[in-house]
Amino acid sequence: IISKKVNKKIFSVVSNPEFLREGEAINDFNYPDRIVIGTSSKRANKILKSLYSPLISKGSKYINTSRRGAELIKYASNAFLATKISFINELANLCEKTNTNIEDISIAMGLDKRIGGRFLRAGPAYGGSCFPKDTRAIVDTANQFKTNLSIIKSVIKSNDNRSKLLLNRISKMLKYKIKGKKICFLGVTFKANTDDMRDSSSLIMIPALSKKGAQIKYFDPTGNKKEFAKIKNVYNSNTIKDAIKGSDLVIIHTEWNDFKSINFKSLIKGKKFIIYDMRNIYSPNKIKAQGFKYYSVGR
Repeated sequence: IISKKVNKKIFSVVSNPEFLREGEAINDFNYPDRIVIGTSSKRANKILKSLYSPLISKGSKYINTSRRGAELIKYASNAFLATKISFINELANLCEKTNTNIEDISIAMGLDKRIGGRFLRAGPAYGGSCFPKDTRAIVDTANQFKTNLSIIKSVIKSNDNRSKLLLNRISKMLKYKIKGKKICFLGVTFKANTDDMRDSSSLIMIPALSKKGAQIKYFDPTGNKKEFAKIKNVYNSNTIKDAIKGSDLVIIHTEWNDFKSINFKSLIKGKKFIIYDMRNIYSPNKIKAQGFKYYSVGR
């Protein structure tokens, strides 16, 4: 959201709510799905429409609304995407109980043009700079106007519980004996292609495992993270091999391309550790054929 003064009148500009996604900023700037201008000033609207005319000519939709409308468009869009993530994560829980593959569900749902396949990938809790902030912001706004956004409140609660649920599964994988276990995290940022740690689920999971006595090593392509500097028994590794070496459990936390083609059997010979693929980037059959215990999400 950008705010400026034109002839002492305030106008707000909200572009595509995915505008300038981390790792996709240039493409998003050049090819936004829509441009939303929030202003009651005809002059401001005329100036902005002229400014954005190169993007409009390439097919971007231009919408003029009120300042409050523009703000709610941004919040509501991100809240809806957060809802899709929490929805598919809860369905993944059901799939694990019913021996069903969540990816079959996601693909089939996504082929329905009314729904679409984006943000229907099961995994850890959502994080980053927008979804946690915007879901809370729209709920706070609704509370000020005495309106109950019960669905979005449920999404926030579901996402808050997500990391706890995954921690319980980790505990079960290790037969409820976490103390002294060596755990590796591959990726700690909230998503790939960014160094952003804001509201990453690793900020909940790693301290919780450390508190229970686990020894943790992590590797992330964006390097060492200050957020873990003061946490006991948590160490950064400079290579994937060093991070995995000696581990009892390897957790694929972030779907970096660096992790999609790891040959665990040839990389670390001898010890057979458990692999918990939170992003479903591997074929269960292939990993199990290498002799590893393998767990994924909703499969």
